[in-house]
Amino acid sequence: MEFREIPVASDLVEIASILKRSGFFNEEEQQVGVSLIEEFLEQGEKSLYYFQFAQENGRVLGYTCFGPIPGTKESYDLYWIAVDPDYQKRGIGGMLLLKTEAAIQGRGGKRVYIETSSSNLYIPTRSFYTSHGYQLEAQLKDYYAPSDDKLIYVKVLLSERRL
Repeated sequence: MEFREIPVASDLVEIASILKRSGFFNEEEQQVGVSLIEEFLEQGEKSLYYFQFAQENGRVLGYTCFGPIPGTKESYDLYWIAVDPDYQKRGIGGMLLLKTEAAIQGRGGKRVYIETSSSNLYIPTRSFYTSHGYQLEAQLKDYYAPSDDKLIYVKVLLSERRL
């Protein structure tokens, strides 16, 4: 398996397929996921979106999209993480997360924030985050819909880790 940071035009179709087949993202969310890649292809790093792609034999198996949080000095958002459903449970998501955290550290980032839903559909997602050292930092009640809260997880990188 290989990893790369720079999106290419063919990623648009592959990521759209992964997001659709994952069963986690609605149509609007899928369009947003692809549009961030389009924005990078048009603007490069000026877009302030960064990526990690896992691929094998030229096929994208998963990706992350992340970027600095405006108005902060060392905080980043992990906007997207998705792995092809045919390749899940093989450690690809964990490797992508580690590569992403290393890239964030390389850019001077010290904290990574991830937002997700409290719905039952996302139980495996939340378990994945906590198993990789992320802690629930905040909960916004009824954010997405009644009884569907927004959960914000954080991981402190390097020596600033909380005790």
